[in-house]
Parts: sequence; C-alpha cells; structure tokens
Amino acid sequence: MSTRNCKTSLKRRNRGNPMRSYDALPADLRHWLAAAVLPWSAASVQKVWQRALKACRGDRAAALARLSDVERRLLERDVARIWCGSHPYLSAPRDQAPT
Repeated sequence: MSTRNCKTSLKRRNRGNPMRSYDALPADLRHWLAAAVLPWSAASVQKVWQRALKACRGDRAAALARLSDVERRLLERDVARIWCGSHPYLSAPRDQAPT
C-alpha cells in the first residue's frame, strides 16, 4: 500500500464520526432532519437548532418551525440563483413545497 499521500507537515483536522454526531442529536431533530430537503450536516443543524431553541425559549415545536423557515429561505435563495426561477419549488405554495 502506498503512503505517499499520508505524509504532510500540515495539521490534520479531526472530523470525528458523522454517524455518532447524527445519533447524538435529539430525536425530534433527527426526525426533522430525515425529512429535510437540504443535505444538512449534524454539526450545522445542531448549531441552527441551538440558536432556534434559544430564540424560542426552549419551545421545541417552535424551534422546529424556525428550522423549516431557515431551510425554506436557503432554498429560495439557491433556487433563484441556480435555476433562475424555473424550479418547481418556487411555484409551489410555501407550506407544500416539493420535497
């Protein structure tokens, strides 16, 4: 086995185990994440979740709704920029956007 790409003077980033990070998320957040449209990482969704919980004073249902709003805004921005407004997401009602 070749080791030519394994030797470097640069520091390596320890990214941890992504499945362990996902499993450590709260159950209701994992459920939301399973139905999410965007490919969230466990770290990024955890960060947004913590902010949403703080803003909603611990109300988990309101925090999940806030996560959905964040995802909707991200999708609207990307759909308009990438597909120039021709994606079905833009023509669907906001509460029934295609998944």
